[in-house]
Amino acid sequence: MEEFPLHYIPLLPLAGAAFCLLFGKRVGKTITTAVALCSVFGSGLLVASAVRLLHESPVPLTDTFFSATWISAGDLQLSAGLTLDRLSSVLCMIVTGIGFLIHVYASGYMAHDEGYTRFFGYLNLFMGAMLILVLGDSMPVTFVGWEGVGLCSYLLIGFWYDKEANANAGRKAFVVNRIGDFGFLLAMAYLFSLTGTLKYAELPSHLQTLGQTAWWGLPAAFFFGILVLVGATGKSAQIPLYVWLPDAMAGPTPVSALIHAATMVTAGVYVCVRLHVAFEIFPLTLAIIAIIGALTALFAATIGVLQRDFKKVLAYSTVSQLGFMFVGVGSAINTPTSVTSNYQGAIFHLMTHAFFKAGLFLGAGSVMHALSGEGDITRMGGLRKHLPHTHATFLLCCLAIAGIIPLSGFWSKDAILGGAHAAMWLPKGTGGAEVFFAHHLGLILYLILLATAACTAFYMFRLYFLAFWGEFRGTDEELHHIHESPASMTGVLWVLAIGAVGVGFLGIPDVVSSGGNHFGEWLLPVVREQAAEESAREFWTLAVIALGASAAGIGLAAALYLHGFSDQVRAMAAAFPSVYKFVYNKYYIDEFYNAVIVQPLRWISLGLWKVVDSFFIDGTVRLVGGLTLVVGKVVRYAQTGDVHHYVAGMLAGAALVFGLSVQLGGCHGYKFAEAASVATPRLQRMPRREHVTPDNVPLLPAVPGNGLIR
Repeated sequence: MEEFPLHYIPLLPLAGAAFCLLFGKRVGKTITTAVALCSVFGSGLLVASAVRLLHESPVPLTDTFFSATWISAGDLQLSAGLTLDRLSSVLCMIVTGIGFLIHVYASGYMAHDEGYTRFFGYLNLFMGAMLILVLGDSMPVTFVGWEGVGLCSYLLIGFWYDKEANANAGRKAFVVNRIGDFGFLLAMAYLFSLTGTLKYAELPSHLQTLGQTAWWGLPAAFFFGILVLVGATGKSAQIPLYVWLPDAMAGPTPVSALIHAATMVTAGVYVCVRLHVAFEIFPLTLAIIAIIGALTALFAATIGVLQRDFKKVLAYSTVSQLGFMFVGVGSAINTPTSVTSNYQGAIFHLMTHAFFKAGLFLGAGSVMHALSGEGDITRMGGLRKHLPHTHATFLLCCLAIAGIIPLSGFWSKDAILGGAHAAMWLPKGTGGAEVFFAHHLGLILYLILLATAACTAFYMFRLYFLAFWGEFRGTDEELHHIHESPASMTGVLWVLAIGAVGVGFLGIPDVVSSGGNHFGEWLLPVVREQAAEESAREFWTLAVIALGASAAGIGLAAALYLHGFSDQVRAMAAAFPSVYKFVYNKYYIDEFYNAVIVQPLRWISLGLWKVVDSFFIDGTVRLVGGLTLVVGKVVRYAQTGDVHHYVAGMLAGAALVFGLSVQLGGCHGYKFAEAASVATPRLQRMPRREHVTPDNVPLLPAVPGNGLIR
């Protein structure tokens, strides 16, 4: 391990957040903007310096926030350590690079917002938390950042809290993520109970312990992996905890780009890759990850095909692309000698997705900025003539996410598809499970992802055609005020569009380029590539099939939406109104959760409040207080202040006590008689006491050894 001041990487944006929140209103927008941008830019420069040093060093870089022990609880002695290796360096470069561009964009987008300084304080806080999550050398340090981005998502999604929908969306994101966070907490507790450590670097030395049978014939690693997966499904919006992410569109557009593209939603994918050695002990855990990812990808893609809100389409696209990444994480190949999975493909798609999805969200913000906040694509059209920079960059990002060669999305999406096609979670055998997991499941996941790729191309170009082609469908006043965004916004769009085009060349597979897969080589010291043998012919065969699926989606979108809503679209909606309504309303999943989970919990809470809390607990307290008050009022009349009244009261009380004593003595005389009969013999045995004078004081009898004189 080599020392490097890594703690400054998250501390710079955290310091910027403190300055913006404490002094932003006093110093004004200009200084606030400078501090916020410089803190993120400085953090990025430190990351670049660390990556350069890491390139020359064979070992990871390490650091701590402070020298003292951070957590001391029983056997757990843990420092607040940080580490930068080849994997975390990729995430740090994405977070600081894309994050800085989003900060620049936000300086123009939020220029006239009253909460400008507070917004940049939250953005910086989000950046600092995300960098702690990525750099943590143990699960508890990661969890600090994990919770930090959860808090910041609540603050940013509900930034315009005076609107009820925004406030509800922020609460929803916070609550749903707490469900996943509970799984992450349980995973930490379970791992420590088994191994006595929570550091990532020490995990490989405890693989034998994690491989021991725990329950139902399954190893401990399986249960640990499932708990980690619960946390990942919450943070990375997978089935069944994806419902918070589409509602997160209530926040300002830069927030959507920051959360959906480069930071929070990728945390679950990152943690699963970071803990890959534990998942490889029982490869069927990876199969579960891949299945959840594939189902999420297709499910979200089908919802996106009918959404009308600009940002909602992109939100479901994010959920779908995260499903692709989970399939990459779970596409394992199990051989008698080793277990490898397509981790490199998952992280590669994470990187390319950061560029084109940030470009798409910020492009959406540019469109909405031009239309004074309008986000309904049914009220758009023909914007390419009015927004040339936004149109060109948005088109490039659409082609990238659709997987069109040679843009970045083609290379990363093809890596996921090829990995799923080659996946084999159990060695080949004759049993039913071996046949399914070795031959059929990979093909099934590949076909699901292929259908998802076609849906992705369709709904993205449906969005593109409805927004930028045809005739404008808004009002004349809106048309009159349409204008291109300022340079601070369009410049960022061009940088992201160029990245969406070119960053994919870093991961061209070896069978295509003799130069080698530079991205895979960079990650190789941390995660090995999937052990799949693929020839150039096999690669291009799968690539052509994927391109065909994407081209079919684009062609269908052009046929139906190039000039607005075609007659065929209206006819299909009229022919299948129930299906249209069912998909448009997102399969009523939110309503189902509300009926099955939210409302019963609300009724239980209401019952506990009204019956247990208000009636029994508060009622008991009120009863005691009321009785005390009544007794006090009664006794108050006896307090006259006259001494003769008190004397009379004392005499009456004494008489009452005496009378009760006599009465009780008479009623229970047999007890007094019995006591007297027992006591009488004792009295009779006692010598009669004589009058004692100084002359007849009896001498004490001598007791041997007591030293007394007679």
